[in-house]
Amino acid sequence: MQNTKRFCFSCDLKDDQKLIAEYKHYHSKGVTWPEVTQSLKDAGVVDMEIYLTGNRMFMIMEVDETFDLQKKAEMDANNPKVQDWEKLMWDYQQALPWAKDGEKWISLEKVFHLEEH
Repeated sequence: MQNTKRFCFSCDLKDDQKLIAEYKHYHSKGVTWPEVTQSLKDAGVVDMEIYLTGNRMFMIMEVDETFDLQKKAEMDANNPKVQDWEKLMWDYQQALPWAKDGEKWISLEKVFHLEEH
């Protein structure tokens, strides 16, 4: 079994039930663009899950030892299909109130781990 590392992020959706339903549809099996899922795998993402409560989302990424956030950002910036996807998703997403300009997914701080207690 390979070593993995976990990254957790949060982002909000626009608080509109129709838009939230559309966003969920884009992320359903067989609908998410294959170029986007392939770009995640190419960057070293082993698994990814997105959870939703109200309009707040939480993303959990399991990555392998080759994954690097900066490298992933560069790969995304140079992939026209990923850029098209990100532009489309921004129609549904909105920045968290404390996000910096242009920041979508905000890294979460781990405050508890049962294994450590």
